[in-house]
Amino acid sequence: MADVVRARGGPEAAEGTDWRAWQESWDRQQEWFMPDREDRFRVMLDMVEALTGPEPRVLDLACGTGSITDRLLKRLPGATSTGVDLDPALLAIARGTFAGDDRAAFVTADLTDPGWTAALPYGTYDAVLTATALHWLRREPLAELYGRIAGLTRDGGVFLNADHMPHSGTPRIDAAERAHRHARMDRERAAGALGWDEWWQTAAADPALAEPTAERFRIYGSHAEGETPSLDWHVAALRAAGFDEARAVWASPTDSLVLALK
Repeated sequence: MADVVRARGGPEAAEGTDWRAWQESWDRQQEWFMPDREDRFRVMLDMVEALTGPEPRVLDLACGTGSITDRLLKRLPGATSTGVDLDPALLAIARGTFAGDDRAAFVTADLTDPGWTAALPYGTYDAVLTATALHWLRREPLAELYGRIAGLTRDGGVFLNADHMPHSGTPRIDAAERAHRHARMDRERAAGALGWDEWWQTAAADPALAEPTAERFRIYGSHAEGETPSLDWHVAALRAAGFDEARAVWASPTDSLVLALK
């Protein structure tokens, strides 16, 4: 089951709720995990503009609160975006944030459902973008999803995925990076930063998000059950799915941004 909702509000957009504040709160919580989050978004949009021009039709896949859509429309005002997600709480924030903006539409759909693409308002897109989301899937359904994404991407269009893509064979480097990262996170938590669990507890206490948050945990549970394949796996899977070229265009010690060109 899927539905398309223009960013005009609705039952999720509770009167008086500061959805922009919730959007920014989500961004700060994500930056607690990923202080270089804006870097990957910048490179992602650099490549979208370079390869598809200033007015792309974009599919924001597993869009969450619409973080990519937000940056896309600020940087490229002539763009349009279709956000797709299953999380009712994050979609409530997205729909509230973009209420009244005809450039943004949102689809409630399960990406593991083979029929989810039928709910999209367009048959093809110039760019399909996603970040820190597809690690919720295991390898087989992710490879199948890549095939559907290839079918949605026009010839000459692009797919970009920024996510956890661990290296292998570098245990000392990995251990040092992990210790350094967690020390920073502990300092920021002590200074008042909200982590994942605290953010969701705050959302559950807000009347506008209490029920969507409860439904979200009924759908997903507390933790992802997916996998984090290597960059090489993603490149090979995207080539097998029908993309002509694929490689990393950005990387951090733990994550990569892979670009695939149709």
